[in-house]
Amino acid sequence: MANKDYVRRGRSPKKPTAKTTTRRKPWRSGLIALILLSGFVYGLYWLNQTPEPPAPPVKTVSPVKPATPPARVIPPPPTEKWDYVQSLPQREIEVTAKEQQLSEIPYIMQCGAFKTLQQAEARKVEIAFQGLKSNIRKTENSSWFRVVLGPYPLKRDAERDRHRLQRAKIEPCAIWKESQ
Repeated sequence: MANKDYVRRGRSPKKPTAKTTTRRKPWRSGLIALILLSGFVYGLYWLNQTPEPPAPPVKTVSPVKPATPPARVIPPPPTEKWDYVQSLPQREIEVTAKEQQLSEIPYIMQCGAFKTLQQAEARKVEIAFQGLKSNIRKTENSSWFRVVLGPYPLKRDAERDRHRLQRAKIEPCAIWKESQ
């Protein structure tokens, strides 16, 4: 008995498929463009051919010297309704500032914690180039080196130095109260 191919058994042979795509008719788009172009040209022609309205008839006048126009009288400048222009320079404003409360615990600013002393020294040098003095403190229970500025009696002073370091792109610096 001959070997049979059971895989192909249920399939029918492929039939050629008919192309169902519609053919474009390029003359249609050309015809539409030609009609639009001719309409545009006709519109331009029509605009140029429209007659202008007739000019009004010219009146002949006897040669009489025209009267001179009256001189323009300039009115006086308006008076000011407000008196603040004169009163403001003489005024003096008194401002009473709130009394700043000094904290018993001073503020410190930390600008980094590093694993090696060389990294901490590099940060200390960057800060020194900005004209600020910093210290390196080694933490007690681990081998971290902190770069610290301060102590500051007012938080405002610490903020001023932090902004100075931010302008020099030395970040991040944190401010907190020093623990004794």
